[in-house]
Amino acid sequence: MTRIHCIITGILSIAFSLSHAQELYTPAPKPQPRINGPLVYGCRPGHPFLYRIPCQGERPVSFTIKGLPSGLSLDPATGIISGNAPVQGEYEILIKAVNAKGKDQRKLKIISGDKLALTPPMGWNHWYAHYDRITDAMMREAADVMISSGMADAGYQYVNIDDCWANAPNNNDKLRVGPLRDEKGNMIPNHFFPDMHGLTDYIHSLGLKAGIYSSPGPYTCAGFTGSYNHEEQDAHQFTSWGFDFLKYDWCSYGAIPTEGKWDDKGVTSEGNKKLTLEDFQLPYQKMGAIIRSQDRDIVFNLCQYGMSEVWKWGGSVGGHSWRTGGDLGFELDRIFDIAIRNTQYRQYSKPGEWNDPDYIQIGWIGNAGKMGAPELTKMPASMQYAYMSLWCLIASPLVYSGDMSKLDKFTLNVLCNPEVIDVDQDPLGECGIVIEKQQNCFLMVKNLSDGSKAVGLFNRGKTPVEVTADWKDLKLSGKKLVRDLWHQNDLGKFNGQITATVPAEGVVMLKIIK
Repeated sequence: MTRIHCIITGILSIAFSLSHAQELYTPAPKPQPRINGPLVYGCRPGHPFLYRIPCQGERPVSFTIKGLPSGLSLDPATGIISGNAPVQGEYEILIKAVNAKGKDQRKLKIISGDKLALTPPMGWNHWYAHYDRITDAMMREAADVMISSGMADAGYQYVNIDDCWANAPNNNDKLRVGPLRDEKGNMIPNHFFPDMHGLTDYIHSLGLKAGIYSSPGPYTCAGFTGSYNHEEQDAHQFTSWGFDFLKYDWCSYGAIPTEGKWDDKGVTSEGNKKLTLEDFQLPYQKMGAIIRSQDRDIVFNLCQYGMSEVWKWGGSVGGHSWRTGGDLGFELDRIFDIAIRNTQYRQYSKPGEWNDPDYIQIGWIGNAGKMGAPELTKMPASMQYAYMSLWCLIASPLVYSGDMSKLDKFTLNVLCNPEVIDVDQDPLGECGIVIEKQQNCFLMVKNLSDGSKAVGLFNRGKTPVEVTADWKDLKLSGKKLVRDLWHQNDLGKFNGQITATVPAEGVVMLKIIK
């Protein structure tokens, strides 16, 4: 059992015993409604609009909205808002939710204009669980589980296909091999994706959004069909199918500006020509402009592994998020270092433009080196809470990439704490800063839009240790109310500092209230 001990004397002492992956920090949702989700939401005028109100609580819940703009309608039983985005402007709506146990309300500002992803995207991507085994049935199951597990009620909304949905020139699974394009040049989905429009319709019927994947090269990373020389055609196809998100992965494109080559099996050999900044930008500029011209909102994720300091130019080519390094599946033991590295690019993190260190990989995940079948992660429980805390404090997209069919109570406990998620979704959009403490320990501090501060006390070491957050370092003064975000309780008012015993490879995450 988790043990918490507090001494309210100006210094907080918290002792945790975490030896087992079933010990839970996040309290179970209460039966009365609790509306979650972002406080601000971006869309483009006239485009299809879809938003499922994230709301915990015992069903049925009845929803009402005050101030909903023209063109949008609400299903009061499901909480799904749909229609066409209103004319350019800002619309503050008040959402109310009622059930037999109580009620809640929450404001949401809809901004109809030029920017999407005003808070970091949240959802699921199949890659680290299913690799080249992915099917239409798995995608639909993931969407179902996003609803039934409560993930959607905590704010997750995108259900994203990664690589291996199209045909390939060569693959161990012959049902994934076939013509890359039809007689009109359209990309052909493989045997396991018989009806892409039907798939997105199904995901949308749940109030969720659908994502797809391609590469600017002729082949994807796994050797499937890419979009080279078919960019506009593919973008139109993705739009007509009804996708809301595009991950665009560098992969074989590197052979083009380097004068390299690829064979008929999709294997790429890059040449000797040195890549320039323009070489890195060109494919994303091209697809970014095409995506922006479509008649639906498509969030654009640049996946080129942090090359050429993409955080400096990703937003200018139409990107809403961009990978800041290599695949995290090969570096899960370095989550602390990777998060700290991302704070170096914090000035480029802002509403609509997000640094992306890769997906949340806990629960059942496959070995990235072998594209293996999912196994239960060996990451310590305390580190999994630290992982989620770090990603929220650096304002990263929150995209889970484990096996949705094997979600357990512990994994959901890490993924679905609405107070921790609120730190990630804060409309100010800041990435935290790092304050180094004693060896293996550091603070990560993030300013929030209400004037409060979210503070993570982290311990990279193998044994518990006391970590102190001084008001002077945090640029605070006077008595401040402190709330424990993982355990969702107020700890009292503190003056000058707060000290916590942080578990090995773990975190204590606090909100210091203005």
